[in-house]
Amino acid sequence: MAKRTRYNGEFRKEHIGEKVTVDGWVQTRRDFGGLIFIDLRDRTGLVQLVFNSSDNAEAFELASSLRQEYIIEASGLVRSRGEGLTNPNLATGDVEIAVDSLTIFSKAKTPAIYVDDSHKTSDDLRMKYRYLDLRRPSRMNALLLRSKVTHAIRRYLDNQGFVDIETPYLTRSTPEGARDYLVPSRVHEGQFYALPQSPQLFKQLLMASGFDRYYQIARCFRDEDLRGDRQPEFTQVDLETSFLNDEDIQTLTEGMIKAAVKEALGKDIKTPFKRMPYDEAMDRFGSDKPDTRFGMELINVSDIVADSDFKVFRSTVEANGQVKAINLKGKAEEYSRKDADNLSTYVAKYGAKGLAWVKVEDKGFKGPIAKFLTEKEGDLRKRLDAEVGDILFFVADKPSVVAQALGELRLHLGHKHGLLDESQLNFLWVVDWPLYEWNEDEQRFDAMHHPFTRPANPDPQALIDSPEKARAIAYDIVLNGYEIGGGSLRIFDPKMQEAMFKVIGLSQEQIEEQFGFFVQAMDYGFPPHGGLALGLDRFVMILAGESNIREVIAFSKNSQAVDVLTDAPSEVSTLQLDELALKLRK
Repeated sequence: MAKRTRYNGEFRKEHIGEKVTVDGWVQTRRDFGGLIFIDLRDRTGLVQLVFNSSDNAEAFELASSLRQEYIIEASGLVRSRGEGLTNPNLATGDVEIAVDSLTIFSKAKTPAIYVDDSHKTSDDLRMKYRYLDLRRPSRMNALLLRSKVTHAIRRYLDNQGFVDIETPYLTRSTPEGARDYLVPSRVHEGQFYALPQSPQLFKQLLMASGFDRYYQIARCFRDEDLRGDRQPEFTQVDLETSFLNDEDIQTLTEGMIKAAVKEALGKDIKTPFKRMPYDEAMDRFGSDKPDTRFGMELINVSDIVADSDFKVFRSTVEANGQVKAINLKGKAEEYSRKDADNLSTYVAKYGAKGLAWVKVEDKGFKGPIAKFLTEKEGDLRKRLDAEVGDILFFVADKPSVVAQALGELRLHLGHKHGLLDESQLNFLWVVDWPLYEWNEDEQRFDAMHHPFTRPANPDPQALIDSPEKARAIAYDIVLNGYEIGGGSLRIFDPKMQEAMFKVIGLSQEQIEEQFGFFVQAMDYGFPPHGGLALGLDRFVMILAGESNIREVIAFSKNSQAVDVLTDAPSEVSTLQLDELALKLRK
């Protein structure tokens, strides 16, 4: 076995005349009688090999047996392909290797899936044969991009004086919003570990320990319903600092992201990122993670239609509800009455009872509710910047429903009509969050982020007296409509932490049971501290131009949280269950 000279995708004109050795996988074989051409692939790309029967009969005969995905080593002379024979689609398209020595390391059956990017294959089949799927250039490039991002982040944080510290995978179950993955203990019968949803408590304890700048590329686990940007196990860039304020942490994070984007894509992004208060984001975009790459913002028209002839609008405003609209500019002709009415089904998924619409024409509004808005047309045109050819969509309901339904419709129409510039990277900080959200089912307050978030008001009694007014020193970072990270300053005063627990309805017994070790640590002094967690998978997904987080994870789960490759989860033996003192219900 000879030593590889260089990777396949690195050969250029300047290497002509060199005697080289290459290794890799056979992508294609083309047999022209006395000439055989092989495209040889490795993780850097392809290089063309040439076998000539008159030059080396032994190597030519062996090359005749090659098939797709055979793993080989070849040695030969780098030469020009010749005038008119170059391949402009390949980085190595000017050269080829005339082979005089060939070794077959491994033969392969016909691949179960296509090992190229020109064919579509079902997701489950791709995941079942993930080791083949990862050979495809697009999949390999996504993981190489992820590696670049991870290395850039580590270098940046190391240079900023952060200390890389691991936290436990086996810990206790604490309420953090999603269901825990539980691990039964063999030694302690009937007791369980939990896999961490995040290292939140441990990184705060590290601040109490005196490590004022901590980071970790941390694995996290959440047993929750999956979607395109979620997996049951995921990776986050976790960091925590002491003695810094929220703006300091945001500035550090911006520097980290800037370094990662430069390393991965060669792009310079502009900092500082824009800041937008939570209330403004909800008002203008109906979302706490707004996609700001296009307009079509939600416009409140409640005051205009409060006394209109349209009963739905009037009664909604009278009941302290809202009427908002979006303007899909210049697309009225693309919507028949049936097409526009069908969008009611879309907003119904988000709780809206209906969707009203009108087209803007020379003679006035046209549509099902146009006759009710005759007297309001001028004001609505002005408020909504409505021009001939536009179509206006209205939702009337309580504010939370209007925000979600109309916000999701905005995104749907933006994607449908190509209003988003896919080349943009629009970063945004959403700040000034409510500290709590009301849990209608349980008739109590929940922490909007987590129960260790520091309130903006430093008075614990104010928190207890008026929790609905409390604001958090919290910040989420949004990229192109995805929340890619979030953080806050943390509570470091035991009295404030006690008040926080009290508002969310935890009894003293529950506090001791779930957070006793953490509360005890607070009695020994915590510095002012705060931090952030950046979703690495989601961040890389966007940089890679993918729409599903699975594409940037080497071995991922499907939408039912099944590992199709290893067929997990699976049943275990009775002996294993007996060792854990577990018995399955029939």
